[in-house]
This record gives sequence, structure tokens and C-alpha cells, in this order.
Amino acid sequence: MSAGPDVPAVRVDLGGVRRRLDGAQGRTYWRSLEELARTPEFLEFLHREFPAQASELDDPRGRREFLTVMGASLALAGLVGCTKQPDEKIVPYVQPPEQAVPGRPLFYATAMLDRGYAKGILVESHLGRPTKIEGNPDHPASLGATDAAGQAWVLGLYDPDRSQTLAYRGEIRAWSDFLAAMRSALAVQKPRQGVGLRILTETITSPTLAAQLAEILGDLPSAKWHQWEPAGGASAAPQCRFDQADVILSLDADFVMDGPASLRYAREYTARRKRPAEEPMNRLYVVEPTPSATGMIADHRLPLRPSEIEGFARAVAAALGESAPPAGSSPAAAWAAAVAKDLQAHAGRSLVLAGHYQPPAVHALAQEINQRLGNVGQTVVYGPPVAARPVDGPASLAELAADMKAGRVEVLVILGSNPAYTAPADLAFAAAMDKVKLRVHLGLYEDETAALCHWHVPQAHPLEAWSDARAFDGTATIMQPLIAPLYESARSAHEVLAALTSRPDRKGHDIVKDFWRKELGADFDRRWPRALHDGVVAGWTVATATTPATATDTAGPGTAPSPPVAAVTPPATGGGLELVFRPDPYIGDGRYANLGWLQELPRPVTKLTWDNAALIAPATAARRGLANNDVVELRYRGRTVKAPVWTLPGQAEETVTVHLGYGRTRAGRVGNGAGFDASAIRTSDAPWAGSGLEAARTGETQVLASTQEHWSIDAEAGTRHIIRSVTVDEYAKEPEAIKEQTEIPPRDMTLYPNNTFAPHAWGMSIDLNSCVGCNACVVACVAENNIPVVGREQVAKGREMHWLRVDRYFSGNPEQAETIRAHFQPLPCMQCENAPCEQVCPVAATVHSDEGLNDQVYNRCIGTRYCSNNCPYKVRRFNFLLFQDWSTPTLKLQRNPDVSVRSRGVMEKCTYCVQRIEHARITAHNEGREIRDGEVQTACQSVCPTQAIVFGDINDPGSRVSRRKAQHRDYALLAELNTRPRTTYLAEVRNPNPELSASAAAEGSEHHG
Repeated sequence: MSAGPDVPAVRVDLGGVRRRLDGAQGRTYWRSLEELARTPEFLEFLHREFPAQASELDDPRGRREFLTVMGASLALAGLVGCTKQPDEKIVPYVQPPEQAVPGRPLFYATAMLDRGYAKGILVESHLGRPTKIEGNPDHPASLGATDAAGQAWVLGLYDPDRSQTLAYRGEIRAWSDFLAAMRSALAVQKPRQGVGLRILTETITSPTLAAQLAEILGDLPSAKWHQWEPAGGASAAPQCRFDQADVILSLDADFVMDGPASLRYAREYTARRKRPAEEPMNRLYVVEPTPSATGMIADHRLPLRPSEIEGFARAVAAALGESAPPAGSSPAAAWAAAVAKDLQAHAGRSLVLAGHYQPPAVHALAQEINQRLGNVGQTVVYGPPVAARPVDGPASLAELAADMKAGRVEVLVILGSNPAYTAPADLAFAAAMDKVKLRVHLGLYEDETAALCHWHVPQAHPLEAWSDARAFDGTATIMQPLIAPLYESARSAHEVLAALTSRPDRKGHDIVKDFWRKELGADFDRRWPRALHDGVVAGWTVATATTPATATDTAGPGTAPSPPVAAVTPPATGGGLELVFRPDPYIGDGRYANLGWLQELPRPVTKLTWDNAALIAPATAARRGLANNDVVELRYRGRTVKAPVWTLPGQAEETVTVHLGYGRTRAGRVGNGAGFDASAIRTSDAPWAGSGLEAARTGETQVLASTQEHWSIDAEAGTRHIIRSVTVDEYAKEPEAIKEQTEIPPRDMTLYPNNTFAPHAWGMSIDLNSCVGCNACVVACVAENNIPVVGREQVAKGREMHWLRVDRYFSGNPEQAETIRAHFQPLPCMQCENAPCEQVCPVAATVHSDEGLNDQVYNRCIGTRYCSNNCPYKVRRFNFLLFQDWSTPTLKLQRNPDVSVRSRGVMEKCTYCVQRIEHARITAHNEGREIRDGEVQTACQSVCPTQAIVFGDINDPGSRVSRRKAQHRDYALLAELNTRPRTTYLAEVRNPNPELSASAAAEGSEHHG
């Protein structure tokens, strides 16, 4: 942590904010408290023509530091230049030509893992090297979409900091040496039935891996298999059907961004909000302690401390039963009554779900409410567990730690986990490992756990290895490799487990294929190639599997098993603040800490990059004399950690949230030293929340790199209706009101000729009612267009290179957390027909194409930045320094060969993925036809889980984008400037409950900007 007394803390006068809100007419939208208060610092930042130190010749720290933060975009010279296909036969998603054609990529179906569960993906391969990931439309967990972590998987494949050699106590050894060591250890364990053997994994859904573990435990019945899922297990979660639910109550469940089913759930939820004029909208209530993406898009959101959520759930259950709800006039009591009434009115078409960070009591209450309403079998389905063994929170890890401390563990095999870093502090797991005679670690990195083990085996990346996994609903995917392992010593978990059996030399391909040969039987030869091609094993489910079942596997579909064990009830430890732990939205429990794409991605609500912080409500911070950038010492149950403060509107009062995954010491050059380690104060009996926290000021400060004020469009003028939001009742009464807000100049009032673009006029429509702020589109744009990472210090200067950003605006009173809502707005280049950037470029580097694209000719650009200054949308980026690495030959492995790589000193911007347009044009020409509607999908469109982005030809009145633009909700950003942007927006429509009087009044006053 870089801290010091010379860094200014950012303090906002909440009284001044209150006075501004009192004098405002209609609803006010703002990106930060500083903007709302119109502080001098914000105004100076807003009106500064270029970022700070824009004219400097070089950075004081030099180019060397940039080469450190570029992750897989640098230092790849240590890779083996192996780009050939593996020897085993893999099957592409589309039928390939007889011989691979340079420039024509192939797609292969496989899966990425989220807490062990499969999300189906298609991986683009250029002559044997994976370069880009898309969602598999045939997979039930992805439906053609991916998330930010899924996009970054390809970056992890080429990460130069990955472990490359098999080692014993730091010395390089051969695989045969490792097998010999395992044989010696097993020779001691077999006569004793494995009494001293322990295997530690994360969540396992792989049928093949589960069968291997069952075989080992069958041969060594006294051995034990332990599981630890640092980001929270989801093995006992029911399956939800959001497309069937009219009213939804979320008890701290961030279902649109968090969890193995999030892509599908986000798609189903937003599908009910796309046509508010034609179809009934659903309604979402969210109760949570800290703002999440789901909570911020809810129709009603109630911030509660973690200790209050169970009481709220009980009040709802009581209101639905024979007993009366608890008496009281608090907002929570009024909420519980109104929510219960709404749920009852939609019995059988409602849904209550609890987040997997909530204790068993809350899950049981959610289950009880669903049963009482008749939702089970309709909007929620309970079935057999998908995971090979349900994850029981930290209990299994605690048992393993106790056995190690007692000397009962002689051989410990850790597969793909990093418990020395992720384990709760009270278990002292790292110290307990010292008492184990033989410790073996399999991992992608030589991480904190690897440093404490005798043997470290470099793990093959999932894009290099054969495996399989099941989705949240039990659907199985064969995970086929796209490339031979970049490092000869790399092994998969299947191959390490094989070392514990009588056939230690078996390859991963043979292990997986033999398992499925047994499962599919006589039909194997026909179904195996089809499963590889489609990415799913058709007709194979949890119920048909022959893998040994667990005791809870007998529950049938539609029945409700016993309440899941997802967490531990937060114990009461006295007064003080309440503490909330959450995995980071992008780097999770720290496993993706070395991926620069994810570190530099602004968090959905806080807009922080490269750091975590102690999140606290503005009013709570004011009472305690805290402000942004202040460093506090968090004291909790006898442990301490220092953390910078970040005030967050919408945070529950007297509650502090910290995110896991930071403070790494052996993550790699990108992840090391970023943020603080929240696990240092985490305990096993309260892994997700607890009370009794103290936050003491230290007098230190630390600059946090947040993008929430970067590229701001000054909305102070009343005519700039950047965010447009109405209630469903307002929209039904006056659907044209959205378009009438702005007087658009006549088309001929321009210096430009009124061109007729032909044969195509490309355009985009973005539905603000569907965007959940997940930022997957931003990472997809980075991967598709070879956009570099610039690092924390450059982001702090406003120099991030993202061609697409997702602006987050707040509305509501920051002193009343229950009124706070967020509004997400993706902003690519608007592709203006009357483009202000083109008028001022002295070398015609930015010009219009015949089809209306605002093109950027990089080899003409001389870096004047006049175009950026003249862009009202702030969507052009200038590469001040040489962010790209031109010195490493193997860098070409990860880059998209269809997009040029820019050097220092040129302006960059969104191009509507013109390379994809040209690919479709060439294909259509070769086939003697026109480009079909939907044939061209931009990178941001293809990745979007909610289908908020639609791209196409607006010359075609029947195209999907034209139909969207014909809706009443369609509006152009800053249309009064007569820029004629090709990208337009569909205004947001929310569905509040009129019976919640306070919320209804706030929503009813929601004018259009």
C-alpha cells in the first residue's frame, strides 16, 4: 500500500449536497458526491482540456513499470514457441475446411469454470493459437454470453508469470521424480488404508475427476477428501426461472453478476423488461448491506445491516402466514408488509432467493416462503446436487487444519487451491502445513501455498488440458484443449490424481475419454464427436450419471431438500460497526489477480481499479470524520489490517464492506502488492459478516484510482438529458414524453453534406433497461481490439485506454441510502454523422466511410488531440506512452491478427468492430448474397449477457436495430448538438410498487433528467 500524509483526502459537505438537492427540480443524476456538490476540484477536473501532465515527454517512472503491469501483453519471451495443435483429436464448433486457411479462424466449444461449475464458451483459434472467447449459444449456462472473467481466460493462458517447471523445494525436477515420490508415499499409506492422506480441492463438478476421487477413496478408505471454496459455494442452490417470475425478492443475492448461473439469470430477468409497453414487466425487490449490480437496478432496494436481513425475511414469512408480522413503523417493517402483499398477489409467479453469503436460516426462510406461495416447481426448482460433494463452507477446511496441527496428516495433496492465502485467519492454515511431512501443490502459479509445499506441479491451463465439468443445472461439457501445453511440465488435476493410483502415467485425454466411453456405452463413437462439437453432452444429466451418488442425491426435481449449508450465522460480538466480506467482482478470491485486464476494469458501482477499499456510507463516514483516501486500521476480533476508505452511496449505515482477492504477495508481477488482504481479519465462524468492527483513523492517506469522474459529460445544463428514466405508469400514460425532452435541430442545419449512406448504414441501439453494468463488454472490446493495460498510476491520471466505458450515474439522496439507485450507460464512439472530431483534424486522420462509420486512420494521426477536445461524448483515447510491447516476438500469440497494434502518439477509438464488418462482407460476397441481419456482431454485442446491445443496418427497416430505433423509448445522447449519432439509447423504465409510499413518491418525481 502506497500511503502518506501528502495525499489529499476528498471531503464533501453533505449539508451543501442537501441544499442542492432541495433546490433541484425533478430527479438529479450524478456520478460522484464531488460532482453533486460541484466542488472546485471536480470543476477543475471537468473543464481541464487534457488529463494531468498530458504534455510531459515521458513518465518519471519510465517505461519499465509499464512493462511490469502489462500482464500477458509483455515478457512472453520465456514461453516455449509451441503453437501446434495437440496430438489428440479435437472437434471445431463449425465444420472446418479440408485445410486450415490463414486468416479464417475456427471456433472450438469448451467451458470456463466459475466456482467449479461450467459456463459454455466458444474459443476462437487462429492457426492453433486461441485469441478470443465467445459464449456458446447452445449451452444452458451461457446462452451465447460470457462475463468479464471469461473474456480474460485467454489472457491467463499467455500470462508469462504462470508456473513453468515442476520443482521439489525450489529445485527443478522431472515428472518421473514426482511419480517416484508418490509411489514411496503410497507404499507407506496403503497398508494403513490411507489414514495419513488428505486431498484438498475446490468445488468439483467434473464427473471424471469425481470418479477418480471415488476410486482413490475406495482403495484408501481412511484417506479424506476436503473441499474449500473461498468465494462461497453454490452447490446447494436451487434453480431459478426468472422468465416465469412476476415479482422477485432477493435477500442479498447478486444474481445478475455473481454465481455459476448469473449469465442465464441476467438474460431471463432482463427479457421481462424489454417491452414495457407491450408486455407486463416484472418487479424486483432487493435487500442487501452493500450495493451490488442487482441491487442498483432493482425497482426497490432496502439497505440493511447483515444482522437485520434474517429478521426481515422472518417478517415477510410471518406476513404470509397466520401470524401477524412484527409490530413497528420502521422502513423495514413497512417494506416487509408491502413485499409480502405483492408476493401473495402473484403466488406461483413469484420468487424469493437468498444469496450464498447468507446463513442457513435465511436460505430456509426463502425456501419456506417459496413453498407457501406455491413457487416450488414453477419459478424455483430443487433437485439433486450438481457438485460431486456439497461444499460445507469453511468447516471442511477447519477439520483439515485441526488434523494437521494434531499431526494426523502425513501426505497433503492440494489441487488448484491456494489455502495459505485464502483460508480464514483464525485457522492459521499456513502454520499448520509445516507439520505435514509431504506437501504437494498443483497450481497455475507458484503462489503463497506453493511456497510452503515440497512439490509444486505447474497446472495446465484449462485451454491446454482435457477435462469435463457440469453446469449449474447438471449439463455436462467436455473441455477440450485449444493448444498444446505451453510448458512441458504442465499437468492437469486428472494426471496428478492418476499418480495416486496403480496407473500413474495415464494422460488426461485418455482418463476423460475412458470415463465417457463407459458412461455413453455402445453409442460412444457417435456421441463423443457430437459432444465435442456442441459443447454439451446431450441426454446426459445428473440423474443418468453412474458416478457414485452422495447421500442427498435422492431428492427429485421440484422437491425441496433440507436447508443448504451455505454459511454460518454471524455471531454477535458487541457493538461497533458491522463487517461484510465479499469476493471482488472480477478477480474473485484472488485467483485472477495477475490479469491486468481485470485489475484495470472499473468495478460496477465504486468504479475503483487496481485496489480494494473499506466501503462505508457517506453519513457514517461523516459522523466518524472519514473521507475518501483516508487510511483506517480495521480492528476485528483481535486482528488488524490497514485499508483506505471509499464512501459509497447506498451502503447500509454503520456497515463496512471489504473485498477479498487483494494483498497478494505471490500472484505475479501484476497482482503483487495491489490492495490489502481482507482475509487477514476473516474468521471461519463468520466468513461473510460479523459485528464488533472498529475503524480507527491512522492519519495516513492513499490515492485510489477511480474512474467515476473520468470523461464526465457536464449535465449541469438542464437541457442535457443524459439519463432518461420513467416509471411504467408514466410511460403508459405518455410514451412520447421521452423523445419530446430535447429539441433536435433540423437535419439541414449543418456544415456537412446530407449524405445518403449506401449500401449499408451501420448503427447501434443500447437498451438502458437491460444493462446491468457488468462491464463484460469492456473486456470483450479490449480482447478484440488489442487494447493495452496502462497501470494504476496512469489510470489515476485519466489515461485508461478503454474504447468503451460504462458510465454509472446515481440518483437519490446520498444521506438516505434507500433512495439511491444506479443507472448504467455504455458509451462507445457514437459514430456521429455530423462528427465534430472530423472538422478539426489537420491531417484527415478521422474521416467518414461510405457507410457512415467514423473511421480512424492511425498512420495519418500526428497526435494533436484536437479531435478528443472537440468530442462532446469523451470517447476518444490517446496513448501518451508506449503501452504496447513491441519487443517480445511471442506476444503475437494472444493478439487478434485482424486488428492493427498501435504505437505511441496516436488517437484510438471504437470502430464498431470494422474488422468483423469486413469479414461478413467478404463472406457474403464469396457466397453471392447480401449481408444478413445479425450476421455482424460487434465484440460488445456478442458478449452481453442481457442482449442490451444490438447492431445492424439502419437502412434495412426490418432489421433488429431499426425496429429498436423505432420505439418510443429511443433517444440520442446530446441530440441538441446535432451530431446525429448512429448509437442511440432506449430509455429506462422501472416498475415501482405504489404501496411503498416513500419509494413511490421518489419514483413518481422521477422526471427525465
